[in-house]
Amino acid sequence: MPERTNGGVNLQELRLDGALAYDGNFLKVQKDTVVLPDGNSATREYIRHPGAVVVIPVFDDGSVLLERQFRYPLNQVFIEFPAGKIDPGEDPLLCAQRELREETGYTASDWRYLCTIHNAIAYSDEHLDIFLARGLTAGEAALDEEEFLEIFTATAEQMQAWVRQGAITDVKTVIGTFWLEKVLAENW
Repeated sequence: MPERTNGGVNLQELRLDGALAYDGNFLKVQKDTVVLPDGNSATREYIRHPGAVVVIPVFDDGSVLLERQFRYPLNQVFIEFPAGKIDPGEDPLLCAQRELREETGYTASDWRYLCTIHNAIAYSDEHLDIFLARGLTAGEAALDEEEFLEIFTATAEQMQAWVRQGAITDVKTVIGTFWLEKVLAENW
């Protein structure tokens, strides 16, 4: 039976059939036919994604470790928290620890899961697990062969200003900035 909301209205779309429309190295595009709540049918195309992690690395003084990285689809450099794709069967916490070490060279002694976000619900099943990392120790980065980035530090106040000014627009970093504010104020 289709799912209902608290108000009793049927909102669920039921999959009739589907096929993989594109099978890439990183992304897969699915094309399904669904039955709508009113009984009509429609087509849904969406990106299949294995999920990813985001790390908010916080130093003892409250500053954070960030990355500058060029993102090809938008042809610009973005300010971001360290993040990366979860490998098949990989535990999200282990992925977060791996990504922090590989991208920045840092390790952390204290890890805390904050939340899961769905960043593109209209066209992707991607989810991002956000972790807070404290007790940072510097080390040697081990970037992937085709990965180029610059690491730097900033304060929570700088990050909030950059979000307000539009200098940070990456959704995982915007949400992470709001989490950081609450975590540092010990409100969450």
